[in-house]
Amino acid sequence: MDVSFQLYSARDAGPWDRTLKTLADLGYTQVEGFGGVYADPAAFKALLDENGLSMPSGHFFPITSFEEGLDQTLAAAKTLGMERLYCPAPEDDLRKDAADPAAWKALAARIQTASAKVRDAGFAFGWHNHHWEFFNEAEGMKILLEEAPDMEWEMDVAWVVRGGGDPMAWIEAYKGRITAAHVKDIAPEGQCEDEDGWADVGLGTMDWAGLMTALRGAGVELFVMEHDKPSDAARFATRSINNFKGF
Repeated sequence: MDVSFQLYSARDAGPWDRTLKTLADLGYTQVEGFGGVYADPAAFKALLDENGLSMPSGHFFPITSFEEGLDQTLAAAKTLGMERLYCPAPEDDLRKDAADPAAWKALAARIQTASAKVRDAGFAFGWHNHHWEFFNEAEGMKILLEEAPDMEWEMDVAWVVRGGGDPMAWIEAYKGRITAAHVKDIAPEGQCEDEDGWADVGLGTMDWAGLMTALRGAGVELFVMEHDKPSDAARFATRSINNFKGF
């Protein structure tokens, strides 16, 4: 089982060299990339190496990163040593409660095409959800999974909950498609409002002990700690890896 850290969680934490050292000192051995660290992939890879960290997965947004921007995406992924590439969100026209199913189908067709190109280049390709995919009776997520059969799924479990979905049911239904999971927590009602209602892993309302049993049973091996808006990234990173060890 691999434990990683989504670097987006530390985007406001200061210089990356200091952040990476902190993560390594806490016991993390892997991180997940996002657009904020791809400006100079070779230089960032050197920082990873200095701290004994690897980057097996990364987020690339928008979907055009896997179309006209594919060459640049693949070059960055190769330099950084990635194995799995994920698109983390739909474009703006699908970020509404009742998005047109035809628009989700059009996106799924683009994802399916991207999957083939990324696989041909030697990488795995998948989708990372937010809550938008679960609006309108989860029609968007269903369409993506059904219309893009080669797409893997990096399940952001807490966003499934915020979208109104039952993560246990989704894990059971699509356990052959989920290759990674984002581990984040939701604060009790009225708490952590300055952090958009997110909590450090293990200190919120998510049943992470039960979820981890289900995810492991589904064959998921890569688990990525994430907090969308921590007021203290070092605090989040510390509490989360320590609590995660108990799941």
